Amino acid sequence: MFKILKSRIYREEITIQKMIRLYCSKNHKSNRDMCEDCNSLLSYALSRLNHCPYGAEKPACNNCPIHCYRKNEREIITKVMRYSGLKMLFHHPILAIMHLIDRKREAPKLERKTAREKAVIQ
Repeated sequence: MFKILKSRIYREEITIQKMIRLYCSKNHKSNRDMCEDCNSLLSYALSRLNHCPYGAEKPACNNCPIHCYRKNEREIITKVMRYSGLKMLFHHPILAIMHLIDRKREAPKLERKTAREKAVIQ
């Protein structure tokens, strides 16, 4: 429980999983397991989250200047979030409130590394 409050990325992972699961259960009539499409969307979302250049300082996606989702997935995840957003207050109130707080966070300045700096690091 406390990990949800401390780790920003972990909280994002759990929140997106709960949102997609809620969307799938109501729109695709899946009971326990998510449908293949929603499972695929969740895998994609988690992959994007784990490759976020902001890391632990990640802003909420609506405040992020980097659009890391492909167009099709961005449209689908927007639909999922619009559907699940208010419902999360009833199903997962702590996650919903934390997400609302996180939405106030602005994107920090991202330092760009030159090709030479990247080569030295590797």
